[in-house]
Amino acid sequence: MSARQTVRVELGARSYDVMVGEGALESAALHLAGLCPNGRAFLIADRIALAHHRDRLMATLEAAQVRPEIIEIEGGEGAKNWTRLQQVTEALLEHNIERNEPVIAFGGGTIGDLAGFAAAIVKRGTRFIQIPTTLLAQVDSSVGGKTGINTAQGKNLAGAFHQPALVIADTGFLLSLPRRELAAGYAEIVKAGLIGDHALYERLEEAGSQALSLPYLTGFIAASVQFKADIVAEDEREAGRRALLNLGHTFGHAFEAEAVPGTLVHGEAVAAGMVLALRYSERIGTAPEGSAARVARHLREAGLPTGPRALPGGPYSAERLVERMDGDKKNSGGAITLILSRGLGEAYIRPGADRDDLTAFLREELHDR
Repeated sequence: MSARQTVRVELGARSYDVMVGEGALESAALHLAGLCPNGRAFLIADRIALAHHRDRLMATLEAAQVRPEIIEIEGGEGAKNWTRLQQVTEALLEHNIERNEPVIAFGGGTIGDLAGFAAAIVKRGTRFIQIPTTLLAQVDSSVGGKTGINTAQGKNLAGAFHQPALVIADTGFLLSLPRRELAAGYAEIVKAGLIGDHALYERLEEAGSQALSLPYLTGFIAASVQFKADIVAEDEREAGRRALLNLGHTFGHAFEAEAVPGTLVHGEAVAAGMVLALRYSERIGTAPEGSAARVARHLREAGLPTGPRALPGGPYSAERLVERMDGDKKNSGGAITLILSRGLGEAYIRPGADRDDLTAFLREELHDR
């Protein structure tokens, strides 16, 4: 259990702080003032999040002597498309945004992805601030500079690397989230432990059903952000080790692309994807037997689906899933790259996956799980 914490993402002149914990919003007022030299900011906000937290947010901006130009949009994956990107960028230009004036993303990860991409391309780049209001966004998408939209070919296939100047991960925002959304974000915390922080994973298991309670979450969010910050500092543009952060995502993105729209939450797809990555690692002999079952037990305790047949939005086809995986951004030379495991806390990159074996594996999982 932890009080407010600050994690530094070290990127030289583009380094920034991630402020984590209850009350982080109010404590960030001076930082916000310094990042708004003209006393103006452009708030791209999820309508629902703004309805829940408008008074707090406006009071903090007033304390920072910042006047917001508010652009409200509907959140969710449906917001990440060319039409909405055009609407947001044109709104920014109509307000004559200057390059030193910040775009502030207020909402979940989809708002951050969309607003960040707009900030990256308007006038070839404006300042950007993230105020994530979901656990998924606080622990993952708000940190590291990945922005983008979805296309007909798949998730996040158009975008840019554009680092924020500040991230405010106030855990007080999480109190308004439904349990399903909290659980979805928790999958990304588990992911950090499985990739390279075995001690964190064991602390999560020890916390058990309390892991999603606010007193525990601040410390777990900060630990996950620190883990990601260290990787981003080493490999900002995913040329090497940063690809490890996609554990569970090659499978997960395929399920998301195939699911009935609006039925599957990203963190649920990632949870099932991580278990599949562990099962496949066991299948090819790199992970100890029982690793997948252990992680599946913990994810189920958190309320997450752990098998493809339990995922909403199906039914799914092994052949179609592999076709989707063929378009993954990590692939090279026309072959599928997977993030697999040698054991809990030991993820690795495996290029050139056997497509036929992968299809057979998914057929078995879809039939038996």
